Amino acid sequence: MHHPAPIGPTGVDALPEPGDLRIEPLQGWCLPLLQSEAFVDLQPLLQRSLLLQQPERLLNRWISRPPLAPEILVAFRRPQRIIGLAIVRRLNRSGTCWGIDQLRTCRQALVQPGSPTVRQVETALVKEALHRRLGATSWIASAATDRCDRLALLREQGFQPLRNQTVWRWEPAGRPHPGKEVAGELELCPLNRRTAALLWHLEQAACPAQLRQLLDRRSEDLLDQTQGPGLLWVDPTRQQAVAGVRGLRAHGQGQRELELTIHPGWSHLLGPPLERLLVEAARQAPRVWLRSDTADCERSLWLEGIGAVAEGEELLMGRSVWRRQESLAPAESSRWRLDTVLETFKPRRRPVPTPLLPNPGLRHGPTVLGSSR
Repeated sequence: MHHPAPIGPTGVDALPEPGDLRIEPLQGWCLPLLQSEAFVDLQPLLQRSLLLQQPERLLNRWISRPPLAPEILVAFRRPQRIIGLAIVRRLNRSGTCWGIDQLRTCRQALVQPGSPTVRQVETALVKEALHRRLGATSWIASAATDRCDRLALLREQGFQPLRNQTVWRWEPAGRPHPGKEVAGELELCPLNRRTAALLWHLEQAACPAQLRQLLDRRSEDLLDQTQGPGLLWVDPTRQQAVAGVRGLRAHGQGQRELELTIHPGWSHLLGPPLERLLVEAARQAPRVWLRSDTADCERSLWLEGIGAVAEGEELLMGRSVWRRQESLAPAESSRWRLDTVLETFKPRRRPVPTPLLPNPGLRHGPTVLGSSR
């Protein structure tokens, strides 16, 4: 059996018993220990991550790129008792933005005397995740607004609020299908490689500037993060996408999470045109999850009108990473070049003329400076 190494200087050392709490990437021997109710629904994702580990190693020998599968960290105590788990995933191909997708603890395993608290385990997992991704310049995380402990933890790690979101549950079954001629002259286009650039421009127009800079996404990033069908309403005269919907992830038992994006100047599409997008993208799913900006009252009223139920609110948070240059050689070379340039501007003494030495080959005496013949 593999025995993981304890946390060293790069890990978390602010816990009551550093030698007793260990954090390490998920390995095969961990799966049998992840059968508690806190982790059982993640088993398909955990198995998929383990299956992709070997192909990842082979690909990394040929090209340098961020991993395809999410990174999973487990926290455990002796003897091999898993007490926490964190799932982080890249949000763009360049690897500059990462997101904390899941952060869970097994509370039944933390009731024994001497066990770390839930806050300590979660803090250790977040710190280790942030430390392992040295190339990341920004992080995204979310937490329910009533989870004061989780929000405080994220703030301690440098996360700042970006947007307050409302989570909606929608069941499209039984609703009449909107007609085909509901959007006037707009064209309904599927989301694919040819139309991904249109969705990217739509995202740039609808996403807040600060969040847009943190995500740092391109059109291929939107395709990577899309699961299931995606649809766009396109204005053919301007060749511009004005509304779009795409699937984000599957929740099991036929449930889907959809992301609905509307151009700020086309809010009048709230109604049958957008409902048709949702119905087409849901594909007879019994339940659909949506998110909207809590401050967008117009969209909230429309979602209530089509039968969506607000399940709660969550706070989207972001963190920027500023790193000091590890090598001072470039700084020293630039300082040397600057000194060389400034040397020419320094005041200098007037050069003293050097007298000519007598030349024995001349008949006359030496030439005196300043005289003329």
